[in-house]
Amino acid sequence: MTPPVRTEGWPQWPPPATDEQRERLLRVLDGGRWGATAGSETESFAAAFARSVGAAHGVCTANGTVALFLALRALGVGPDDEVIVPAYTFAASATAVVLAGARPVVADVLPDTLHLDPEAARRLMGPRTRAVMPVHLAGAPADTEALKSLGIPVVEDAAQAHGARRHGRAAGSLGDAGCFSFQSSKAMTAGEGGIVVTDDPETYERLWSLHNVGRRRDGGWYEHPEVGWNLRMTEFQAALLHPQLPLLGAQTEHRAARAATLYRALEEVEGLEPIGPPAGTTRHTWHLAMLRYDPVAFAGHPKAAFLRAMSAEGVPLDAGYRSLSREPYTEGGPCPVAEAAEGSVVWVRQPMLMADDAAMGDIARAALEVQRAFRRHPFAR
Repeated sequence: MTPPVRTEGWPQWPPPATDEQRERLLRVLDGGRWGATAGSETESFAAAFARSVGAAHGVCTANGTVALFLALRALGVGPDDEVIVPAYTFAASATAVVLAGARPVVADVLPDTLHLDPEAARRLMGPRTRAVMPVHLAGAPADTEALKSLGIPVVEDAAQAHGARRHGRAAGSLGDAGCFSFQSSKAMTAGEGGIVVTDDPETYERLWSLHNVGRRRDGGWYEHPEVGWNLRMTEFQAALLHPQLPLLGAQTEHRAARAATLYRALEEVEGLEPIGPPAGTTRHTWHLAMLRYDPVAFAGHPKAAFLRAMSAEGVPLDAGYRSLSREPYTEGGPCPVAEAAEGSVVWVRQPMLMADDAAMGDIARAALEVQRAFRRHPFAR
């Protein structure tokens, strides 16, 4: 048995803690003001993050799913309403709609980018459609201009797009509200957490009230003039996140350079085609590098077999999403492009793109080795 192509590991994510993170965490710990209503870290981070994406306001939340739910409710989405979401995305894009009491209507995606197809969204609009939720898949912004032309609020699911830009404008500032996740796999992380950003002062007041048990910013502690929930981030999470803001740019540039190296190396591999970002992307953050796997070029072996073989070569790729059109809590009908992607799309995740150019060559060499092995032993049904 030949040794695997790659024997060394991949960079850890999140990266090792910085001195500033340790100092901020200890300051919160020793100060005893651990909740967002008592300390200043959360409000300070919310303001800094909002500024970084060119938004006027930010409200930190317990996680990214809650951020989506909060944005929908702040924009007036409620029971029996419908929200259009793309078929190729994480389940939270749809379950946040369910949490808001509304129905997620799943629209198919574009074959070249796997982002929400604006025309598919338009065909699904009805009298109960209250919002559309584009997902900035893999770290590249969706075509928000086309979606805004639908005439309904646009809630950006920017969970994978910290620092991304479209036509020079930052993700999070392209719609009516932008939602980010700080879950452990994301480009900025506190293990969990999220934020909603907006330019609209009325939306901000609603966001703040809804995430803070229905209080008003100018009201009393035990005044709750509307229904709200405790959806707040802790001071510990904000202390972890704030020092990551100035690091984000260099990390994004590193991943972009590695993705370019990877895509050049994969030119030698028949049947493993890079999936590009939507036109108009001026900054891709490379949460994922997505590849389209062609079984024909790999002697008929299905994607699952390819993933197992790549892992055995020391290159653990990801299988990607199942189409939300298959889930029982969504509406909208079949989505053939997203459903086809289940059997053909594989991911190189963000931590792997934090490695060096040699590691990108290892990915391509492993794919070639797997291809040669598969061709020696074609798939037999």
